[in-house]
Amino acid sequence: MTTESILLQNLCVPCACRCRYCLLSWDGRPVGIPWDRGARFASRFRQWLLENRPELRFQFAFGYAMEHPELREALRFLRRIGSPQAEFLQCDGLRMRGGAECAALARLLAEEGVKHLNFTFYGLPDYHDRFAGRPGDFSLMLRLMRAAEEAGLAVSAGVPLTAESAPQADALIGLLREDGACDRISLFVPHEEGRGAALRSIRFSEDELGLLSPDALALLNRRLYRPEGEWVREKDFAPETRRTLLLSLRPDNIDRYESMTPGELIAEAEALDEAYYAAFPTLPELAERYGDPAGRRFYRQRDLFYHYRRLFAADRGLEIYDVTDERQTGSRRF
Repeated sequence: MTTESILLQNLCVPCACRCRYCLLSWDGRPVGIPWDRGARFASRFRQWLLENRPELRFQFAFGYAMEHPELREALRFLRRIGSPQAEFLQCDGLRMRGGAECAALARLLAEEGVKHLNFTFYGLPDYHDRFAGRPGDFSLMLRLMRAAEEAGLAVSAGVPLTAESAPQADALIGLLREDGACDRISLFVPHEEGRGAALRSIRFSEDELGLLSPDALALLNRRLYRPEGEWVREKDFAPETRRTLLLSLRPDNIDRYESMTPGELIAEAEALDEAYYAAFPTLPELAERYGDPAGRRFYRQRDLFYHYRRLFAADRGLEIYDVTDERQTGSRRF
């Protein structure tokens, strides 16, 4: 297993939404540390990598949302240390803004070198607002998209595809293209990580394919997202040989992390990754045990592996540090 990159994150900024589907299981309480302390740590970590492990890609990111109180300064810092988040922002969960404020934000982002904004739409306006847990969220994101387009920024939209959102997909795509000036739209099937487990009962399946027009279907990567039965029958699982390490700066670890060298932190995160995956059979073995050759629900390979690991852990009563919980230090294999 080859470590290719390091993602250092500080989840120090609140999110204004409370979505049913949230990778980070946002519960209203940030789990990060003060920004200044995290930025100092990131600077030291990056310098060590440049001197000792230059082959590793590095990025520093903050969350839960991009609503940093000193956003201009934060973007400048990200740009100085070469982090991709300086140019690409996920713009869900921002505070409410009127048209003029949206325009001002878009100008600030353009001035600071941001190139691309991405937004997540769960369905048509009323459904989206209920799903996101905030009235007016859909309209806010349309205002932000239009303001970004006027400021010369690229915008894109992701649409989580479920049994509930599928009947809305074509109308939503048309609305985003017309009212949001967005022609970069992709459909994806949500994973079960974080709060995604709550969507299991409405996971998109072959039963809903007929609800999508050919235009909408073209926005779903069918090589990546496939029915479970197809995965199980064809057994063409790609081996995972690389990984990204995620180091999350938290009040419960920052004192210890500051006392360690980056090399020690990297070795610790790699050991957590190895221990976690050693506790489970391989994906082909899990598919033999749990796979449904007639399964109609759509998964990515990574998500199917996660789904089967959950079943295995439940069967065995297995309790193990979860390296896939992106609120804490862990890893992402690919």
